[in-house]
Parts: sequence; structure tokens; C-alpha cells
Amino acid sequence: MYNGLQTSKVHVEETWSQIDVQLKRRNDLIPNLVSTTKGYAKHEQETFAQIVKLRNQLTQLPADAHQERMDVSNQLAGTLKTIFALSENYPDLKANTDFLQLQEELTNTENKISCSRQLYNSCVADFDRKLVTIPTSIVAKMSHMTKIEYLATPETGKAVPKVEF
Repeated sequence: MYNGLQTSKVHVEETWSQIDVQLKRRNDLIPNLVSTTKGYAKHEQETFAQIVKLRNQLTQLPADAHQERMDVSNQLAGTLKTIFALSENYPDLKANTDFLQLQEELTNTENKISCSRQLYNSCVADFDRKLVTIPTSIVAKMSHMTKIEYLATPETGKAVPKVEF
């Protein structure tokens, strides 16, 4: 039973590692996206500064601050969406193959982050379920194992977006 609990805990750690890999991938793509977009939208400096600030903040958070890392990551994803929206106002940018490729890579990375979050929460559920069911709960209590928190979606992410026609 103890080994089963440890295996579940390792699965949780492994799935967090996958999220971390995707966050790093996105962080590596951001400078290219910013530099590609900057030439087209010079007056959007505030947006670029926010992206760089959030990216730097994300890289400076401790590795075990999972929820904090995801909160900053969610803010960063929202700010990146504004960069993608810029392409609608700049036909030359919309036609730029480097921008389109970066946009596609970032979109794929965001999808991978989303899938990795779901897998992480599933592994957390499996581990936490073992902590509260007999007989593994007895072994878990003797081993001082505690529940692991799910990655929560921030309230702003749950809001229904306004749609105007």
C-alpha cells in the first residue's frame, strides 16, 4: 500500500514536470513573438512590457509554487491573446510567416498546457482518493502524507466573455 501511495505521488510530480516543460517552451517562444510583432505595432509597448514582466515573474517563482506559477501563467496567456488580436489590425503582420508560425506554436503549447493541467488534476485526485479510503488511508496517516491541492482555474478564467455584435 505504501508503494502504491508513493507511485501515485510520483505520478503527480511527473505530471507537474510536464506542465513545467510546456511553460518553459512557451517562455522560450515569447521573445521571438514579441520581436516579430514589435515592428508592426510600435504603439503597443505597454502590452509588450506586460508580457515580458509576466514572463520574468514566471521564471523567478520557485518550482514548487504550483498554483502561483499557474496563476501567472494564466495572466500571461491572457496577455498573449491581445498580441494575437493585434494581427487583425495589421494585415502585414497577419501575413508574416514567422508570426503565423509562432502563433501556431504558442497555440499548440497552450493546448498542451491545458491537457497537462487536466492530467495533473487527475493524478492528484487519484493520490488524494488513496489518502481517504481504507486501507491506504491508514498507511498514509502513519507516513504523514497529506492531500495535494488541485490546480484551480482563477475566477477571471471562469467568467463568461462579453460578445458584442
